[in-house]
Amino acid sequence: MTTKTIEHMLTINDLSQKELFGLIDEAIILKQQLKEGIPHHHLAGKSLGMIFEKSSTRTRVSFEVGMMQLGGHALFLNSNDLQLGRGESVADTAKVLSRYVDGIMIRTFAHEKIEEFASAATVPVINGLTDSHHPTQVLADLMTIYEYKQKLQGVNMVFVGDGNNNMTHSLIQGAVLAGMNMKVSSPPGFEPGEDVWKEAEEAAGRKGQILQFYADPAEAVKDADVIVTDVWTSMGQEKEAEERFTHFQPYQVNKELTSHAAPDYLFLHCLPAHREEEVTAEVIDGPHSVVFEEAENRLHAQKALLKKLMG
Repeated sequence: MTTKTIEHMLTINDLSQKELFGLIDEAIILKQQLKEGIPHHHLAGKSLGMIFEKSSTRTRVSFEVGMMQLGGHALFLNSNDLQLGRGESVADTAKVLSRYVDGIMIRTFAHEKIEEFASAATVPVINGLTDSHHPTQVLADLMTIYEYKQKLQGVNMVFVGDGNNNMTHSLIQGAVLAGMNMKVSSPPGFEPGEDVWKEAEEAAGRKGQILQFYADPAEAVKDADVIVTDVWTSMGQEKEAEERFTHFQPYQVNKELTSHAAPDYLFLHCLPAHREEEVTAEVIDGPHSVVFEEAENRLHAQKALLKKLMG
């Protein structure tokens, strides 16, 4: 088993399995301490710079509140607040901010941008979302599954929807890393990115895990322990919304589709959700849905990550 030490968190693959399980254990401890009113100021005097080139509800609030609860401070910076918006290089911005803060979280578009930023930074860099990956969300997802199933290894997870987006890529990586079985069901032309899939397929093969793609969502969700979906049109794809709706209608997560899953399946969605599009209200507001626990766990999982990287 790989025993590397985290420097940055740009993808889930920046973690070893031991680190992943350690972060989940720590997140559960921090969650319980918060509920019991036990102070845990592990980052007293530390500052996190938060760069937002994409807007957010959960990412901003969870990181900002998380730093406060850890005894530190978070600075919100959108692109208009930075010289990045006036042409300063990514590398120069990274070098300057590294002299002011103890860690940097970035939510941006191209994944290459955060890789360039991290290569120049001298403090830990966390990916709060790029077009290709969303590792902090999946860290919270895996924590949520573990809380309900009391295990990750051997759990059957299925993603239904757009296979070529940041959530799917990070879920694939996270599932393989955690020892889960993973299935993806998407319409033709929306399969997962080739590089992500090939790497995950090789890793899953070495470990004897299942990683499969299905065009038929009903076949994919058969006996699923966890069903995950996401919006059909992500930020920046608004002009494609009508065309995407046509492609994805057969992939709606509804009562009929979920009838093929295990009786105690969990439903996850990173939110925001569009009820009656990618998921029906009956499912997302039903007894199998854990989407709000999942959203809360962004706070706890990210606190564990911040403590690990900046403590």
